[in-house]
Amino acid sequence: MVRLAFVSWLLSSMATAADVSDEVTSRYEARTFDYTASSGEKRELKYRLLKPAHIAAGKKYPLVIFLHGAGERGDDNLAQLKYLPEWMAADDWQAKYPCYLIAPQCPSDRWWAPVRAARSDEAREKQRALDTQLDGVLGVIDAAVVEFPIDANRLYLTGLSMGGFGSWALASREPTRFAAVVPICGGGDPAWAETLRDIPIWVAHGGADRVVPPAKSREMVEALRTAGGQPKYTELDGVGHDSWTPTYKDPQGPLPWMFEQVKGR
Repeated sequence: MVRLAFVSWLLSSMATAADVSDEVTSRYEARTFDYTASSGEKRELKYRLLKPAHIAAGKKYPLVIFLHGAGERGDDNLAQLKYLPEWMAADDWQAKYPCYLIAPQCPSDRWWAPVRAARSDEAREKQRALDTQLDGVLGVIDAAVVEFPIDANRLYLTGLSMGGFGSWALASREPTRFAAVVPICGGGDPAWAETLRDIPIWVAHGGADRVVPPAKSREMVEALRTAGGQPKYTELDGVGHDSWTPTYKDPQGPLPWMFEQVKGR
């Protein structure tokens, strides 16, 4: 039933993925990043960039990396602006959270990260070899920090569904890079807990999610706590797969908390 629910949700998401207004699109610069993946493969990553509405001389700004869900995959460099990127482009959100935001787009035939935990070291290495798009995301971050006045101590990573899985995977690769991570309705490999335990992490999941079971988030939170970490966890009673809307829009939730985090403080 979970598999059928996922397929049904994916198809419906793809049908509406490009419903982003021209006003929102105009606020994002369309870019392309060419890179060589860790597998040796030459690849291209399309992404969108939002800049702060007003950039003060001598001031540095946080950078948010947003990883979209499976329904926004493709090559139009547009569909990934749904949800958080769309809301962050609004005037009131910009005033509250002045920042740079990078929204890469995963190709339609790929995933940000495997959706199943690896059960051996060999399997984990094979999984990493497949995560070529995450290599591109890291390259885009490196380039942005050099090009723009970005505070390297305030790099924030978040994603939903497939992007929630990607957030866990990317944070496990670069545990010292991010000031905070907010994975929503995703999951990862509990074996990453030792690597992730020192990162400020707030996990959110819908209690009635039939696409990605909340057990996926619960097991990561439990593994982190066992490893000595102190993750925050919100499970939304009665909420299905779309747990990102109430999570991102909660004025006391993960988003304002995320922007308060500073690496090393």
